[in-house]
Amino acid sequence: MTDADNGGSTKGWLERISNAFTSEPQNQKQLLDLLKNLQSQQLIGVDELYMIEGVLQVSDMQVRDIMIPRGQMIVIEHVDPLPDIIEKITESGHSRFPVIDDDKDDVVGILLAKDLLQLSLENTDDFEFNDYIRPASFIPESKRLNVLLKEFRLKRSHMAMIVDEYGGVSGLVTIEDVLEQIVGKIDDEHDDDDEVDIQLHGTNRYSVRALTPLQDFNDFFKTEYFSEDVETIGGYVLGHIGHLPERGESLELGNITFKVINADSRQVHMFQVVNES
Repeated sequence: MTDADNGGSTKGWLERISNAFTSEPQNQKQLLDLLKNLQSQQLIGVDELYMIEGVLQVSDMQVRDIMIPRGQMIVIEHVDPLPDIIEKITESGHSRFPVIDDDKDDVVGILLAKDLLQLSLENTDDFEFNDYIRPASFIPESKRLNVLLKEFRLKRSHMAMIVDEYGGVSGLVTIEDVLEQIVGKIDDEHDDDDEVDIQLHGTNRYSVRALTPLQDFNDFFKTEYFSEDVETIGGYVLGHIGHLPERGESLELGNITFKVINADSRQVHMFQVVNES
């Protein structure tokens, strides 16, 4: 390739960038349309577009949308002996645990598994649990995810306890939960290969995989959705929407609202489902 050819190629690339921004986007939808146009011209990649969409979505989501509810939290009780604590840590594979005061049923702090590593080499007869409990952060269910992510970064924290309007602990959220809204599911060696199709995230709020069999969805939510053409809830919802939806799009079917929370240019992966029945 000659210098002239290379210069022409560079000029053409810059012109496409310039032309794409001749019309300044006035809202989020126009911005996404612009970014999709750039992606179609291969000026940005599919993965980059997906993450930008995730960043924009995070600014519209609240903690209650992704939290792990109280009933699904794996906790350490303040009265647990050290062998029981080690067993819970080993079985769960988690690195952080809320510590519960059994008498008051309150979260008194956070235990980091790494803080107990040195105990395997030392005499544990004088183990004092309180020496290993770190302060817990408490946030409201309504906190925006983008604000929470900034707080996680500034405080170098990875977990926060969520409180409801009455001050009771309703769940927890981790920095990984927030990041997954941007980059997609983050799996590690402890994650179960068999993903849970339907997971509770608060009162009447669930995450549902698009590939969940339609009959399984009906059995769980006591619905009577039926179609001869599709076998999954994702296919059923898409049939009613009439097009491939983007993240953030919603559909109401009776008392149930479906919101797309994970999708790419080819398919929907996950819905948020709110059941008002």
